[in-house]
Amino acid sequence: MADLTKLAKGQECLIRVPSYCNGNPETSVWAHVRLIGISGMSIKSPDLFGAIACSSCHDLVDGRTHTTLSYAQRRLLLLEGMLRTQAWLEEQGILMFQPDRPSRPIRLPKIVPRRL
Repeated sequence: MADLTKLAKGQECLIRVPSYCNGNPETSVWAHVRLIGISGMSIKSPDLFGAIACSSCHDLVDGRTHTTLSYAQRRLLLLEGMLRTQAWLEEQGILMFQPDRPSRPIRLPKIVPRRL
């Protein structure tokens, strides 16, 4: 698969947060989605779990921009952007889903809740 982080440069933002998106493809980067059990301290999630984002949208979904949007709203914007990005990758022929090939089960570590 292509290096998705480098592919984002110069592409249109696919997170597209109204009134925050700067619409400048020159600032586009790959915004990784963080997920417990897959990513953590100093560990990025796989590149497939990400979206093409302009610098303004990336700052917003990562929480670096002051906003009235809740964490859940910012998370939803990022996940919608990830879906748009995956659809775009498939249209470009970069990401190909192969329904004929049996999928390998993903083994996630057991998540134990913390005690308070």
